[in-house]
Amino acid sequence: MVKYLKQYEIFFNKAKVDYNLAKYGLDGFYNENLEIDLEVINFHLQQCAEKLLKCLLDYNSIKFAKVHDLKLLIKIINDNSIELINNIEELIPLTDYAVEGRYSIMHDDINDVDKYVEILIKFIEFTKNKIS
Repeated sequence: MVKYLKQYEIFFNKAKVDYNLAKYGLDGFYNENLEIDLEVINFHLQQCAEKLLKCLLDYNSIKFAKVHDLKLLIKIINDNSIELINNIEELIPLTDYAVEGRYSIMHDDINDVDKYVEILIKFIEFTKNKIS
């Protein structure tokens, strides 16, 4: 029998894929064996954060528009009294990488990337525990 995933499970799985791509790219960037821009890594980190937020919204049966704005998604979650990790707002600058950032030159800071990775590790585990 085929098990069909619920929408929030799909969001969660896709968030992990985006995180893994970002982490792979970042490791290659640090080891200087992968030619990659930080903005590509940040794009996948943004996608991870967005999908985790949408996962929590869907899990809680909250409808939301098709948006990439992390600040708006966080506001919807807060407005519906859904618990989030403490420093979630620190991911909001990643919104710039959702669409526009892929088509323009952005000034990336490796320290920000490391911070985003650290926050997203916690957010993935937090979300996993919430939907399990």
